Amino acid sequence: MQRTRFLMIGGFLGAGKTTAIARLAQHYTDQGLRVGLVTNDQAYGLVDTLNLRAQGFHVGEVPGACFCCKFDELVDTAAALGAERQPDVILTEPVGSCTDLMATVLYPLRHLFGDRYTLGPLAVLCKPEHGRKILGGGTGGFSPQAAYIFLKQLEEAQLIVLNKIDRLSASEQTELLQLLSDRFPEKQIIAASGTTGQGFDEVILALAKDAAGSDQTMEVDYDTYAEGEAALGWLNCAVHLSSSETAWSLDEITQKSVESFSRALIAAGMEPGHIKVLASDGAATAVANWVSSDAPVELSVASLAEVKQADVLVNARAHGAPEEVARHIQQSIEELAERFGLQCEISSVQHFRPGRPEPVHRYTTPEG
Repeated sequence: MQRTRFLMIGGFLGAGKTTAIARLAQHYTDQGLRVGLVTNDQAYGLVDTLNLRAQGFHVGEVPGACFCCKFDELVDTAAALGAERQPDVILTEPVGSCTDLMATVLYPLRHLFGDRYTLGPLAVLCKPEHGRKILGGGTGGFSPQAAYIFLKQLEEAQLIVLNKIDRLSASEQTELLQLLSDRFPEKQIIAASGTTGQGFDEVILALAKDAAGSDQTMEVDYDTYAEGEAALGWLNCAVHLSSSETAWSLDEITQKSVESFSRALIAAGMEPGHIKVLASDGAATAVANWVSSDAPVELSVASLAEVKQADVLVNARAHGAPEEVARHIQQSIEELAERFGLQCEISSVQHFRPGRPEPVHRYTTPEG
């Protein structure tokens, strides 16, 4: 049986993983390859999954915990992508607050399922919005424990991609590349943009190499790791917006909803990891994002649609108590609906702190 190429694209919350994976998936599809994608999150109801499916990709989902804690479900989900026809490439997107992926996911996968998969290098996207602050010795508005996760992700990477360079000035890009090079002098570092495609030819060449092994896995303080995840408030909720008479811009409402969330969270002193909103009337889809207190809200997918109703999915990750994140988000939704004269129904609300990571496997060496 021909083995499937298994690629993992990691990075902190808001690093641009979904956009990068979509670009890679389109490249491999254009090359005539069969491509499957697997998304992952601590919660259920993922904007990323719906966004990628709306772009026409074949997507499986592992919700409810990180890949390391749901290793068996990851294996089953990847296998299900080949139920009709085996993919040539599977691209996976781990939770943005997860680290230690070599020891808990990739080494076990190679050891236990090496007859199914060949592994590419673990690629980690460096999020520039918080990277400059954390690499410079700060915490980027997060707890020191959450900043620890950010740095550990980069430490274990076999390929670091400084993402979103289309938003950086030449001096900012130079500064970040120097910070990365100074801290990780032995690693391959590529400057790229998932949005424009700049630098992705080099990324694709790097991903064509096989994952390198090492004599020993990275050391991780799981107490600090758990505290870093627990400092983040998670919220997912579904909203139905409707108007009985007047049509409204799906793009405007999607973007203004995230702008409303950003104002509320900034006022509450809560640094975002990422805020994502996907709105759809079934025919058209809009997506808006916000990833840092000093970054603007972005309409990343425009629908150009006028609608009278839409289902809205909200994924919010911010530094703070989850019940407070939920309160601010729900209040903002209700105020926005009232301002635009829309009926609003909020459902499927989940808000929590991620639990302590409990990997199914953890290899101390590549062999076990």
